[in-house]
Amino acid sequence: MSSLSSVPSAISGNLVTPSPVCNPPKFESNDGFRNALRQRVEEYFDRTGLNPRDCPQMYLKSTLIFGCFVASYVLLVFFAPVWWLALPLMVLLGLSLAGVGFNIQHDGGHGAYSDRRWINRLSAMTLDLLGGSSYIWARKHNAFHHTYPNITGHDDDIDVGILGRLSPHQKRLRLHRLQHVYMWLLYGFLPIKWHFVDDFRSLITGRIGEHRFARPKGWDLLILFGGKAVFFTLAFGVPMLVHPWSTVVLFYVLAMLIQGVVLSVVFQLAHCVEEAEFPMPRDESGRMLSSWAAHQVQTTVDFAPRNRVLSWLLGGLNFQTEHHLFPHICHAHYPALAPIVAQTCEEFGLTYRVNPSFLAGVASHFRWLRRMGMKPAETT
Repeated sequence: MSSLSSVPSAISGNLVTPSPVCNPPKFESNDGFRNALRQRVEEYFDRTGLNPRDCPQMYLKSTLIFGCFVASYVLLVFFAPVWWLALPLMVLLGLSLAGVGFNIQHDGGHGAYSDRRWINRLSAMTLDLLGGSSYIWARKHNAFHHTYPNITGHDDDIDVGILGRLSPHQKRLRLHRLQHVYMWLLYGFLPIKWHFVDDFRSLITGRIGEHRFARPKGWDLLILFGGKAVFFTLAFGVPMLVHPWSTVVLFYVLAMLIQGVVLSVVFQLAHCVEEAEFPMPRDESGRMLSSWAAHQVQTTVDFAPRNRVLSWLLGGLNFQTEHHLFPHICHAHYPALAPIVAQTCEEFGLTYRVNPSFLAGVASHFRWLRRMGMKPAETT
C-alpha cells in the first residue's frame, strides 16, 4: 500500500526553509482544496499500488539520457575532425545537457527520484557536473520559487534584472518595448551566467534575490567548487588538448546557447504567459488572498498535455501545475495525476490553466513579453 503521509511534499512543507531579508508573504491557512487533492492523490497510489518514487522507467530513461550526453561529448571532442560532423554533435550535446537537467537533476533536486536520499543526492549533483550548483539551486528553486511563484520581489525566477520585465509589478524601462524580440537570444546565456556569475555572487553575498540563505560549508562547499573544477576541465581543459582554444570556446558558447534557450523557454511557458496570474500581498501585513495550494494553481500553466514525446523529453515539466503541487512525486506520474488535479480545481472553483500545445505556450509567452514591454504597463 502506498501513502503520501510520510512523504515530504511542497503541499506539507519545503525541502529548504526560506530565510527572507524582509517578511515573506503569508498564505491563507484554511485550505479544503489542498486536503481534498492530497487525499485523492493518496487514493490513486493506494488503488494502483504504484510508488510515488523509484519508478523503474526513470532508471532506464536516465541511462539513455545520460548515455546520450556522454556519447555526444566524447564524439564531439575526439571523433569530429570536420565541422559538418561537429555541428550536429554540438547540437545534440546542448540538448542532452538540457535533458539531464529536466529529467535527472530536477527530480533528484526535489527528492522525487527515489525513496533513498543518497540516490536523490547523486541525481541532484548532476547539476554540479553541468557547471551549476545543486546546493544553491535547491535554495533558489525549491525554497523561494516553489514557495512564492510569480510574487514579485520573492520569486527570483521572474527577476531577470533591467534587461527584461516579466511581471506587471516590475518597473518598465524603454528598452523593454523590444523585449519580445531580444529576450529569446538572452535566454541562451543562462547557463553561461550560472557558470561564471550567479553561483559565485550568491556564495559571496549569501543572498538569492531578496532572500538570505545559509552559505554552503564542509562537504557542500567542497562539492560546489569540485563540481566547478570538473565542469571547467571537461568544458575547456580536455577539449583544448586536441583542439585550438578558439574552437573550444566557440563550441562551448554554441552548446550553452542551445541548452539555455531550451531550459529557459520551457520554464517560462509555465509562469510567464498570459494565462498565469501575478498576485501580490494585500497590504503591509503580507497576507495573500489565497491559500498556498490555490496560489500554485493561479500562477502556473500546463502545456501540451497530450504530447507524450514532449512530456518524456521535458521530464514532465509540461505538467507544471502538478509539479508545483506535488514536487516530491516522480514526474512519470504527472499525466495520471493531471485529471485528478483538474477535477478538484473545478470542484473548488479554481481555474485549471493549460495551453493545448507547445507552440500555443510559446505564442502566449511572446504576447506576454510584448504586453509587459508596452506603455502604459498593464496590470493583472
